[in-house]
Amino acid sequence: MTVSQIDEEVAKLLQLKAQLGGEDGKHVFVLKTAKGTRDYNPKQMAIREKVFNTIIGCFKRHGAETIDTPVFELKDFDIAGQYDPMIPDAECLKIVYEILSELDLGDFRIKVNDRRILDGMFAMCGVPDEKFRTICSTVDKLDKASWEDVKNEMVKEKGLSEGVADQIGEYVSMQGGMDLAERLLQDPKLSQSKQACAGLADMKQLFSYLQLFQVTDKVLFDLSLARGLDYYTGVIYEAVLSQMIQAPVVAEQNGALPGDEASVSVGSVAGGGRYDGLVGMFDPKGKKVPCVGVSIGIERIFSIMEQKAELLAEKVRTTETQVLVASAQKNLLEERLKLTTELWNAGIKAEVLYKKNPKLLTQLQHCEETGIPLVAILGEQELKDGVVKLRKVASREEVDVPREELVEELKRRTSKLP
Repeated sequence: MTVSQIDEEVAKLLQLKAQLGGEDGKHVFVLKTAKGTRDYNPKQMAIREKVFNTIIGCFKRHGAETIDTPVFELKDFDIAGQYDPMIPDAECLKIVYEILSELDLGDFRIKVNDRRILDGMFAMCGVPDEKFRTICSTVDKLDKASWEDVKNEMVKEKGLSEGVADQIGEYVSMQGGMDLAERLLQDPKLSQSKQACAGLADMKQLFSYLQLFQVTDKVLFDLSLARGLDYYTGVIYEAVLSQMIQAPVVAEQNGALPGDEASVSVGSVAGGGRYDGLVGMFDPKGKKVPCVGVSIGIERIFSIMEQKAELLAEKVRTTETQVLVASAQKNLLEERLKLTTELWNAGIKAEVLYKKNPKLLTQLQHCEETGIPLVAILGEQELKDGVVKLRKVASREEVDVPREELVEELKRRTSKLP
């Protein structure tokens, strides 16, 4: 074997050692990812688990039944069946509100509109029937392009007259709430469209339910929202993050000056609407099944949360360990293992360092580095007295707990942890 081959093999062994754990005696169990799939590090997986748990918990809170989730980029919540107007639609918006609030991604808005209002508006402004969908797709670009660019596309590429485009421009600049729906019901043009009036009446009803659900502070009736998918038949909505995530940039990095800020660009993270005709297209008898639903952009949210954690230097816990069983003196490995077993048997998430005689400082540092909130410390005196010293890592507060009461005390304390 040549020197270079020996060096290569040594490098592989060192890499393997790094994966298995450092000198503190705590090994890392790594679950391997199947070939052909993406691999995530423990920090990314912790973030993803938090997102999934938040979304699934919210769905279940609202009575969802799981049918199938083959695609990981989206998490869908759909309500199908004959119900009174706008009640299920309002609940979908409430669900988006709860998820985005709980994930704490930053300030957000949920924009709502109605395809019937859009179609009525196009008709009253003079858009030919055959151009409704293509003009709708152009309006849908207003979240990324200026009105001048959108108008230019309508006139030069789609063949609308400037007068018609200007009329559309007046409407799509409008935003509000129930008040805007009421005002548009009196509009000289839109009030002549049965489609638009039906959509505006439902929009009023929707906002009355949203008030009861206490979410109107984040919901915006926005006439520029188009969502160019043809299968939507009524209410449409889209959730967008409306602020940049900012963090100070270290001066030495990339020549940045102190006070400079880095940012994570954000945008749409959820969307949906009413699609009453879609299910019937796949039914042999063409049975019409009213449906409304929302899709959460899982991958987009993952990306934002990962970047946010990186920028703000947030510590992300990669395990759920609640307590580390530690020792204050040498020759207490057996006692540590006995206590750890007691805790495991009682359903407590516990760890112990894989060393016979670890230093107490090393054990405490492990807790601080990994975010373990509690330490159960055994020493010769504690064993004589029949107690365990319970230490809260964050405050360093310590209290002696009788051994027979430790499990209940840990359960009480861990039930209050986030």
